[in-house]
Amino acid sequence: MKIKTEAMKITSLTLIALLFLGAVSCNRNSDKADAYGNFEAEETLISAEVNGKLLEFSISEGDELKAGDKIGVIDTMQLYYQKKQLIAKKAAVETNFSSIVSQISVIDEQIKTLEKEKARVEKLLQSQVATQKQLDDIVGQINILEKQKASVKSQNASLFAEIEAANTGIEQVDDQLRRAYIVNPVNGLVLEKYVQEFELLNAGKPLYKIADMSEIILRAYISGEQLDDIKTGQKLRVEIDKSKDENYVYEGTVIWISSEAEFTPKIIQTKKERVSLVYAVKIRVVNDGKIKIGMPGEVYFD
Repeated sequence: MKIKTEAMKITSLTLIALLFLGAVSCNRNSDKADAYGNFEAEETLISAEVNGKLLEFSISEGDELKAGDKIGVIDTMQLYYQKKQLIAKKAAVETNFSSIVSQISVIDEQIKTLEKEKARVEKLLQSQVATQKQLDDIVGQINILEKQKASVKSQNASLFAEIEAANTGIEQVDDQLRRAYIVNPVNGLVLEKYVQEFELLNAGKPLYKIADMSEIILRAYISGEQLDDIKTGQKLRVEIDKSKDENYVYEGTVIWISSEAEFTPKIIQTKKERVSLVYAVKIRVVNDGKIKIGMPGEVYFD
């Protein structure tokens, strides 16, 4: 009987212990994050805009750059020669243009002289001193000169077009010369460098990758049941590991919610089934320098 009583006590203690552990487990679950994810940055890939040899490229991975920093230059010698050739061509066209203007001036003077002669012959014809043939001859000469003038003007129009084409070509070369100087377009941290000085480049070849780390994005995943608890513009609590028992706490803003469900990515493994359908969300966080790309983060809706 005594053995039975002891067994009952042990059973009771076991049940109490199980209930206590269950309560502790519930309390721990209540502190569980609402979503998990990894941090990523908005990366910008900078590429070469012209062909040529990279003469200077003064950056290294990890450098902090500001927008407008001049960090390199591509050989511009061929562009310089091309521009020089276009300038010479334009000067030659302008010389021909001046010659044609002079021709038009001469023709105008000849027409003016014949117009005077025509007026004189018309008066003489009224007095029957001159003949109709004399007048017709003068009119014919004026018509010939007018056609010559029109022909010269048409040549003048083509020269105008050539000058305009030369100006356009010079502007294009100037634009390429500007693009030969590599100017960093955004503030950020150099993540990767793909080329070295004195390499031959083609337009479009990647030079380096940069990301603005002052604000960083946490890509997290939520279940369909949580969609009603989150909306764009909402402020959330974001945490990253500080130590085994403590976290750094940040305020995040929801900037995007996926409209399509997907399977839970392998990098976001929790105790839920791997085949669970989730929705991706992006949360923007102001970075104090502690958050790095790829670092895991936790999201709390409260």
